[in-house]
Amino acid sequence: MNRRVARLRAAQALYQIDLTDTEINAAIHSVLDEGEVASTFMLDLVNGTIEQKDEIDPIISQSLQGWTIDRMGLVDRAIVRMSLYEMKNIEDIPVNVSFNEAIELAKAFGGEESGRFVNGVLSKAMEKIED
Repeated sequence: MNRRVARLRAAQALYQIDLTDTEINAAIHSVLDEGEVASTFMLDLVNGTIEQKDEIDPIISQSLQGWTIDRMGLVDRAIVRMSLYEMKNIEDIPVNVSFNEAIELAKAFGGEESGRFVNGVLSKAMEKIED
C-alpha cells in the first residue's frame, strides 16, 4: 500500500469513527479492500490522529473563520485532523506534500469547495503551529 492509498484509507477510517463511533480496528478493517493489508503508515495516521485529537481540534477551531469544528463536514474534518497529525509528527514527509495530499483528498471526496476549505483551514493551522 503506497502512501496515497494509505492516506485515503486512513481518512475513510477516521470518517467512519467520527460518524458512527466505530472501534478503531473495526473501522480500519472495514475500509480495506479484500486481501489488502493496512500499512504501518496507515495505522500510524489513524491511531496517531485519534490519540492526538484533543491537541489537534483546538488548532482547527482557532483556524476556522465563521465556523465551529462541529459544523465542519465529517469528511473535511477527518482529512484536516489526519493532515495536521501528519504535518506535526511524521518528519520524513515534507509539510507541503502532506498539505497537497490533503487538498487532493478533499477535492476527490467533497468537490472543489472542500479543496478550498481544507486549504484555508490548513493554511491558518500551519501558521499557528509554526508560531
